[in-house]
Amino acid sequence: MPLQLNEPLQDLAADAAAELKKHLDADAALTAAAPGRVNLIGEHIDYCDGFVLPFAIERYIVIAAAENGTREARIGTSCEGIVTLDLTKRKEPGVPKWANYLRGVIRGFQDRGHTIPGFDAYIVSSVPLGAGLSSSAALECAMATLLEGLLDTVLDTREKALLAQRAEHDFAGVPCGIMDQFASAFGKVNQLVLIDCRSGEPEMVPFENPDLTVLISNTTVHHELSDGGYAARRKNTEDGLAVIGKDSWRDVTMDEVEAAWDRLGDPVNRRSRHVVGEIARTISAAKALKENDFETLGPLMSASHDSLRDDFEVSCKELDILVDIARGIGREGGVIGARMTGGGFGGSTVTLCESDKAAAIAATLAGEYKKATGIDAQIFASRPAEGAHLL
Repeated sequence: MPLQLNEPLQDLAADAAAELKKHLDADAALTAAAPGRVNLIGEHIDYCDGFVLPFAIERYIVIAAAENGTREARIGTSCEGIVTLDLTKRKEPGVPKWANYLRGVIRGFQDRGHTIPGFDAYIVSSVPLGAGLSSSAALECAMATLLEGLLDTVLDTREKALLAQRAEHDFAGVPCGIMDQFASAFGKVNQLVLIDCRSGEPEMVPFENPDLTVLISNTTVHHELSDGGYAARRKNTEDGLAVIGKDSWRDVTMDEVEAAWDRLGDPVNRRSRHVVGEIARTISAAKALKENDFETLGPLMSASHDSLRDDFEVSCKELDILVDIARGIGREGGVIGARMTGGGFGGSTVTLCESDKAAAIAATLAGEYKKATGIDAQIFASRPAEGAHLL
């Protein structure tokens, strides 16, 4: 079946508890969950003071845990095995590399003066890895939520999201903006999270219409955001802003980009055009969504993808093929809009569509993508879900 089902959160929690018992002989005393996210529009502008419009998806990372009476954390996953972390020492980046997300979150709590008790934990996930759905932010936010439970403390949601972002910067080497962690932390059922990335303030945008569904199509082409592509794009935007001479991209107009085009030089001029255009598109898309104006929203999503493909150059053949298939289905087939989502260089597309046609659209996407690439796409539907929380 082309349209994959989302495993219920309670089933994931039961799986995590069973694995904790099996591998670490511990009975789960608390369980934390945090969702991945998909971004409807507003890509590569969260680190440019822009606006982004993500939501938490119905795919989660779940961590079951229990205190173990020591000053060590033993943390396991099915794909990475078990890592042991000494909690008497301030955490620094190390090996294995995947555990740096955990080390970074632990360090954030240590820097706030917390003494973390030893614990055993096991991680399970329904968020596809490398799919542009922020499995890393989900892991960071789940770990932070677990530590809140272990320490019997509650961080302000914004503080928790920023702690998780810092872990990604300092321990995973990815200079991400605030979108991923904010979406995972602030997510609410039937709500999109419009984030003002200059003020750091989220605004909830209703997504309550049951006739609308979002299809997430994973190309299964994986990317590595710490290999330089992401950092290079971010540097391009910093260089562009310096040439234009403004303090924030929010204060830059498209006329100013065009006037500085030759001084900016290629590719910084095109990166700059994307940033200014994407900020405007995201503001317009949020307004269109609030007003159920889908005839405006669809073309905005298309323009976003074209800009990411041509000006920001973070798309790839497989992403473009999936978007083109969705565009071919069109409004008459139930598709409102489609675009790549996430950091790019592989990953996923997002297709806003009519709920009663979602299964047929998924079948067409899967079939045509397989014909064009020989690859089986992973496609699932999601509506906005609850953000990071203890179960």
